[in-house]
Amino acid sequence: MISQIFILSSKGDHLIYKDCILTTGLLVALFCLCLYLLILLQSHKGLHFIHVRQGGLYWVASTKTNPSPFTIIEFLNRLAALTKDYCGSLSEKSVRMNFALIYELLDEMVDFGYIQTTSTDILKNFIQTEAVSSKPFSLFDLSNVGLFGAETQQSKVAPSVAASRPIMSSRGEQNEIFVDVIERLSVVIGSKGVLMKADIQGEIRIKCFLPTCSEMRIGLNEELSIGKSQLKGYSSAVRVDECRFHQAVKLDEFDTFRILKVCPSQGEQTVMQYQLCDELPCAPPFQLFPSVEKDYVNRSVNLSMVLIFLKLRCDLPPKSTALNVSITVPVPKGSTSMSQELSSPDQTAELQPKNKALLWEIPRFPGGAQLSALFKVDVPGLSSASLLEVGPVSMSFELPKQTCTGLQIRFLRLSPTQTGLSQRWVRYVTHSDSYTIRI
Repeated sequence: MISQIFILSSKGDHLIYKDCILTTGLLVALFCLCLYLLILLQSHKGLHFIHVRQGGLYWVASTKTNPSPFTIIEFLNRLAALTKDYCGSLSEKSVRMNFALIYELLDEMVDFGYIQTTSTDILKNFIQTEAVSSKPFSLFDLSNVGLFGAETQQSKVAPSVAASRPIMSSRGEQNEIFVDVIERLSVVIGSKGVLMKADIQGEIRIKCFLPTCSEMRIGLNEELSIGKSQLKGYSSAVRVDECRFHQAVKLDEFDTFRILKVCPSQGEQTVMQYQLCDELPCAPPFQLFPSVEKDYVNRSVNLSMVLIFLKLRCDLPPKSTALNVSITVPVPKGSTSMSQELSSPDQTAELQPKNKALLWEIPRFPGGAQLSALFKVDVPGLSSASLLEVGPVSMSFELPKQTCTGLQIRFLRLSPTQTGLSQRWVRYVTHSDSYTIRI
C-alpha cells in the first residue's frame, strides 16, 4: 500500500503531492533529509521512502507497509512515462503547467494506496483534462530540422520537437507515429590512439499518436545477426551481441525476415533493446591529438602555467555533423585563470576551478573537419608531478542520422491501412554515454 506520492523539483520543492490514505501528513522535508544520504531506499521510524529520478525531477512514494520495492519503482517509472505522454514533455515547467492533469492521472491510477492501472489505453477513457503545452506545436515550424525524417521522405522533415506533444489533444492532425533508433556509445581510447574499449547500448523506441492501429510491422536489416554464431562468410552484416523485446512484440517473422510486429498503444514505449560489447563496427567518431607542456611566467615568484594544445579530428562522413560537442579536460589543483586561442569564433571555453577542469564546447562539428585549441592555465607553484593531473579527456556529443552498429529501419507498415493521411517518421541518433581519451 502506498501512503503518499509526491513529485519534487531538483531543489526539493514539492510540485505534486497526494496523500493516498490521509494519515501521514506532508513528509517532503523528511524525504529531502533522507535523499541527502544518496540512497535509493530509505526508512525512518517505520516509514519507507522509494524514489526514482526522471527528467530532472524526483518521483517519490512513501509507505508504512512492506511492499515489493521493485513494484513501487516500476510504478514510479510508469508514472513518469505517463506524465510525459499526457503532458508532451517531462520537466518542472510542464509539471507546474499541468498539475490538474497529473492529479487526475493519480486519482485514476491509485485508489486508497493500491495501484489500479497504468495502461494508457484504459486511462485515456477517463482523463478529461487537456494538457497545456509550453510552446504550441506547428508542423510548419522548421527551425530545427535534420533530426526527424527517414530516407524515404527526404522532402518532408519534421522538427525535432514534433514528438514532444501530448497524446490527447483537441487538434485533428493526430495520425502520426515516430520511431527512434537511439544508441549510446561508451569508448575508451589509449594515449597512443588505440581503441581499448567500445560498447554500444541501443534501443528502438516508438511514440504513437494514432487513434487506432491493430498492428505495426517494423522491418530491420535483413542481414542483422544476433551473436557471433550467426555470422556467415565475410559479408558486412550488422551484428549485435544480444537483444530484448517488449512483451507486446510478436517475433514469429523475426528469425526469418527480421520483422517486428507490435500493436502500439498511444504514447511512448521501447519495443527493442540491444547491445554490442567490445567492438565498434565503424571508426571512432573523434580522434584527439594532445600536447601538455610546462611554461614559466615569472621564475622569481615561481609563477608557472600549463600549456595544453588539443587538436580534435572528426572522422564522420563529410556530409555528417556532430552536435553539442563538449570536451572536458582535468587541470592541476590550484589553477587560478586561463586564456585560450580557439580555431573558430563559434567555440567557447572556460575554466571551472570547482571541478578542477576546463570545458571546451563546439556547437557544430562537420565530418572530416579538424579543430584545434591552445589553453594557457595559470597554476602557482606548479611541479612536474602536477602535470600528471591533466587528463584523461572526456567528451560528450550527439550524432544525428547516425547509428554506430548500422542498424536501420527498412520499412514501417501499419495494418489496417489508416483512414486519411498518416505520417510515419524515423530518427537515428547516437549519444555519447562515456567517451574517454587518455593523455
